Amino acid sequence: MEKTNISNLKNRLSAYLRKVRSGESVLVLDRNIPIAKIERVGAPATDQRFARLEAAGLVRRASKPLPLKKLAGKLPQSRESVLEALLEERSESR
Repeated sequence: MEKTNISNLKNRLSAYLRKVRSGESVLVLDRNIPIAKIERVGAPATDQRFARLEAAGLVRRASKPLPLKKLAGKLPQSRESVLEALLEERSESR
């Protein structure tokens, strides 16, 4: 949960609302005393499910977005044929 004072919240309201929209909570302080907590309203079911998985320690949120350069790289090549593996699996199950 991120903490901020009132003047910082006023100056950067749009940035804090983007964080809230993404699922984070913001604690508003007045002279280091908590006075408000801003949370997302009506989070979709997938967010609630993700929150349960996160609480259980099965997943964790990314600390920063994944760079698109990582996705644009060359895909790894398989050493074996996918078709041959599928046909082998089907023949074993008969």
